[in-house]
Amino acid sequence: MSEEANNDAVEAENVENYFSADRAKAFVDAVVAIALTLLILPLLDSMTELTRAGDEGEASANSWFAENHFLLLSFLISFGVIAMFWINHHRMYARVRLVTTGLLWLNVAWLLTIVWLPVATAMTNLPDGDNALVKVAYIGTMALTSLLGFCQDLFLSAHPRLHDITHVALLRGMAVNLAMGILFALSLILSIVVPELSYYTLFLLGTTSLVARLIDRMIGVRRSAK
Repeated sequence: MSEEANNDAVEAENVENYFSADRAKAFVDAVVAIALTLLILPLLDSMTELTRAGDEGEASANSWFAENHFLLLSFLISFGVIAMFWINHHRMYARVRLVTTGLLWLNVAWLLTIVWLPVATAMTNLPDGDNALVKVAYIGTMALTSLLGFCQDLFLSAHPRLHDITHVALLRGMAVNLAMGILFALSLILSIVVPELSYYTLFLLGTTSLVARLIDRMIGVRRSAK
């Protein structure tokens, strides 16, 4: 086989291994939207129960808020966290043109953790929802989502043909996912070691930008920018 024919064969094989990123991004958006919607179902169920009790004159809006304040809090936290994950994913994939089978599977694994979060969120409202196992299922899932986001960043960094993302943007994306993973892990440890803190340790996520900037400096983002 001539060198030109061999190059054509290699190019054809490469084309077969790459796919347009448009469908993958649309699929991710749809699944995330469904997961966000599912978060509200436990609140809707509790409202349905309240309505039935109201027919017997035993319910009020005040009592519903009093009885479901923790469920409301967990809903807001989970909604905010999934939104953060999606924003980071959207920001990174805006300049991804092609995907491979490996990257698709990384996205599927990432989506698995997103889809699981509504279930884990509902578990926190169980009578024993404050025990260590539920905390691992809930906060641990968020840490895993961050880790899988970090793995996607690494994959994209190793396959520059797939995207037009700058090296600095990739490093910053890694820093954000790594910062979130660290804070989720710290939140999980604190919630187990100091049970009184419960899931309020998740408010540590408010320092994500600060921790990400520290990681930026450690991995040399500013030097790379120059």
